Amino acid sequence: MKEDHVNLVIHGHEPILSEVIVQVANTQEMIDYAKEKGARGIQLSGICCTANELLQRHGVPLCGTFLQQELAIITGACDAMVVDIQCIMQNVANVANCFHTKLITTHPIAKMEQENVIHIEFDEHHAVEDATKIVKMAIDNFANRSSEVMIPRQKAPLVAGFGVESVKYHLGGSFRGDYYTLNDNIINGRIRGIGGVVGCNNARTRHNEGHVEIVKELIKNDVIVLTTGCNAIACAMAGLLTPESAAVYCGDGLAEVCETVGIPPVLHVGSCVDNSRILLAATEVVKAGGLGNDISDLPVAGSAPEWMSEKAISIGHYFVVSGVYTVFGVTFPTAGAPVFQRYLFKGLEELYGGMWDFESDPIKHAWKMINHIDKKRAALGIDKARERVLMDFAARQALEA
Repeated sequence: MKEDHVNLVIHGHEPILSEVIVQVANTQEMIDYAKEKGARGIQLSGICCTANELLQRHGVPLCGTFLQQELAIITGACDAMVVDIQCIMQNVANVANCFHTKLITTHPIAKMEQENVIHIEFDEHHAVEDATKIVKMAIDNFANRSSEVMIPRQKAPLVAGFGVESVKYHLGGSFRGDYYTLNDNIINGRIRGIGGVVGCNNARTRHNEGHVEIVKELIKNDVIVLTTGCNAIACAMAGLLTPESAAVYCGDGLAEVCETVGIPPVLHVGSCVDNSRILLAATEVVKAGGLGNDISDLPVAGSAPEWMSEKAISIGHYFVVSGVYTVFGVTFPTAGAPVFQRYLFKGLEELYGGMWDFESDPIKHAWKMINHIDKKRAALGIDKARERVLMDFAARQALEA
């Protein structure tokens, strides 16, 4: 957010309208209109998964996590906040009413009853007109700021935009890109395994604590991390999404790989609705060879340290039945049903190769993942260092014989 700009915050999970808002806000017509109203330009920023979508595709900066949506308003600099569905706090309307902020809902299932809320239902057939109306409303509201603007000065650089294809490119360029480079470093032990750490923030625990502590413990023990959603934002705030962070937080093996390839130890792969990218990456690892024949054979583990919504359960179960050991934090919905929970934590592994687990303590949570990764390494026979042997032609002939 910028004090001398029109600040338009986009919050939610459906990126279609947001894409059009980015397009409209960057037109010269809208920029000139903002300058006519006394601003130096238009600053877009995002909260929750729309933030991650726009960051990946357009470089729109992150504003905050799920639990920080009210804080964006109380800066006094938020001229408009556009919301769609999921993770929208009902109370943002009451907070916005204490400031000049225009709160705009855009989806019929997420309308709010408060009188100060404006509803502009998004229609894809009139997308540009709707987006133009929203951007102009934010610009017109710039002159109505009545309270002192207090934007926190803390900022953190980050590298985002990783996907299945771009990871392959980073591992070998346009012509030699292949996941075998990753597999080779897992086999030789520089990388211990892969962790997928994702999910929301939970108001029942200290903000971002579980996210950051688990990820730091994993990379300290040479586990490369793929992240999405609010976990990705938390890692960015902690400075973990830059290549330079590897030298500070990683074990020697992972740090060496990150320095060589030029990537962060924590790879931002999108929003929570992009979690399938992690499974696609796992599939590429299997296809590259050397680490088993199924996702359940891989030294990988999943985690949602601060999950809080029903969608987390459905996404987590998708990972479990795909063969991934998946740990949740804070609380677990089957704690009062020990027989059923035992089936989830043990029985599912026999059927699918993956299973659920729970641990609220962040360090113990991380070590459950690491221990599972070590178990899979042992099953693959790559748990012990092997001496590298330089072979001459005669030795190669002996192997072929």
